[in-house]
Amino acid sequence: MAVTGFCALWTAIWLWWHARFQPVLSPLAGFCLMLTLWSAGHLALLVDFRVLGKALVLSNPLMPAFYLHFALQFVVTTQSKNWLLQLKKLSPMLFFGALIVTLISWSNPSASLTSVGQLPQFFVFERWGWLNLACTVLLGIVAHLVLWQGFLQHHGNKRRSIAAIAMTAGLGLLLATSFVFPSFSLNWFPYPMLLLPGYVVLLVYSVVRYQMLAVNAFASRALLVLAMGLLLLLLMGLISVVFGQLGMPALTAVPGWQLWLYSSLLLLLAAASYRPVSRLAERLIYPGVQLSEQMVSHWLSDLQQAQDWQQLAHTASQLISKPLKQPLLVEIHSDGVLLATSAVLATQTATGPTADAITTAANDRAPQFVFCCREQQQQWQFSLQGQADLPPGLRLLTEVFGSLLVSSCTNLHRALALASAEKQRLSQQHLVELGALAAAMAHELRNPLNIISMASAGVDAELRGHIQSQLKRADRLIADMLVYAGRLHLQLQAIDLHTLLQSLSSQFDWQQVKIELQVPAGLQLNADPHRLQQVFINLLDNALAFVRNQPDGAVLISAELTGSEVVIRLHNNGPALDDALTQTLFRPFVSKRAGGSGLGLAIVQRIIDAHQGQIRHRTDLGWPVSFEIRLPQLTDATNNTRLQETQQ
Repeated sequence: MAVTGFCALWTAIWLWWHARFQPVLSPLAGFCLMLTLWSAGHLALLVDFRVLGKALVLSNPLMPAFYLHFALQFVVTTQSKNWLLQLKKLSPMLFFGALIVTLISWSNPSASLTSVGQLPQFFVFERWGWLNLACTVLLGIVAHLVLWQGFLQHHGNKRRSIAAIAMTAGLGLLLATSFVFPSFSLNWFPYPMLLLPGYVVLLVYSVVRYQMLAVNAFASRALLVLAMGLLLLLLMGLISVVFGQLGMPALTAVPGWQLWLYSSLLLLLAAASYRPVSRLAERLIYPGVQLSEQMVSHWLSDLQQAQDWQQLAHTASQLISKPLKQPLLVEIHSDGVLLATSAVLATQTATGPTADAITTAANDRAPQFVFCCREQQQQWQFSLQGQADLPPGLRLLTEVFGSLLVSSCTNLHRALALASAEKQRLSQQHLVELGALAAAMAHELRNPLNIISMASAGVDAELRGHIQSQLKRADRLIADMLVYAGRLHLQLQAIDLHTLLQSLSSQFDWQQVKIELQVPAGLQLNADPHRLQQVFINLLDNALAFVRNQPDGAVLISAELTGSEVVIRLHNNGPALDDALTQTLFRPFVSKRAGGSGLGLAIVQRIIDAHQGQIRHRTDLGWPVSFEIRLPQLTDATNNTRLQETQQ
């Protein structure tokens, strides 16, 4: 009873302290406090404090009242049945009723004392005490009904908690029945009472095991200590028997309780020294490692803030270089392509002699440690060059960091892919809206332009020619806008590039400009002939506009097959483009040509993109202006697939 009272008091204090964060634990703390007083009452009877002992035991109805109040707080929600909601509102009246029954029991003959076995004074209910017992039992039954309704209503962890509470309460009821044996004239020793110390601990654990991680950790340690204590008892008994048979009577003569006490002290000493010795062993086996939960959280938080590959590589290099106490190069690869390296940002942030020193050092010797994160077949992996030179502790640290970097690379790759898909979707949506707008504007503009054209027939020839020229310009602008904003439907077929370019060159008025074709005969590629013809018309028209007025104007078109690509280059010796203009050369409505629409090169790029090709402006080919086009030489088997993808 003393151990039960001590456990209940300690648990009540612990629950009251944690009730600041979980108010539902307050009535359970009251229940444990009443169990403490009830145990103290039985102890008082054993030491002949009869009045105090009877008073504390007869306060028994308050214990299930607290338990019922806890059950209502733990189970009832706004979706509970109406009778549970009403009972929760009446819970203060239940406390009041339990208090009235307790006062009646105190003021009237309710109990007597009798001898049971080796217990000289044992509590026995009589007369008004039966009302006290009936009230206690009734409140306990109602509490179990509340738990049963909660078990039917809730799911998940809450339901498992209720089931554990109900089973523990059933154990408590079984243990409590042993105290009423003498009241029913059963002269049985109350053996179930020996399990009471563990009842209150089991009850609290069943309540909070699914809510508080600290309780599970404490229960794990307590179970380990209990198991070790039981094994120690068995070991002491075995040692006494074995040593007696081996002729060591001195050890056999030592009382068993002393052996158990000495062994328990050694067990407690070993448990107390376990954590310091464990930390010392980790420092000896893993020298230099200072890995902690805070460090891992800091690493993960900083790595997840990276917005691109270069920033991720630089952040990773800074984070891992600090515990290693030396610089470390971080590289990120994807399918054999280097996406980012921390060395690039280091040289970019350094200027003057510092940058030269970094570049020279990088060229002279390879870094001692290189951290590589690679993607192969959609799986990210990491490796550390020079890991064998690290002590075991730092090796473990780099492995943990590598796992975090792999996770960050996976998340960044997914985020960038989603951002690219969203950007492409918005671009497609914008083109659809722009196409619809362009079609409507073209229809609305061509009607008044036709009227102007017909009205100009009555004016003089010079003015009519000027009007017709401007009308053609407006019509060409409308046509370009429709091509740029409309959807491209490619009809791929085999094209002889030399024949196509030769036929196009004959359509232009070259005047004094020299045109030269360096295209191998028979060079073919699969493309849409109408769209590809429009590309060359726009490029040649642009070139002719700038070189026509030069005495030595020249245009050169060359083509060659490089691997699986057809490379086409168009050169002219017109004036070189400004550096500022080259940055926006393929954007719509950007033009250096007088009277140009600014859509010619934008249309060219859109058609080349639709063919899965590339176009760029170059100044390193020996000509002032050069455009290079790279188109894939598709096989016949892929024609239909490419056509379906383009139309979509």
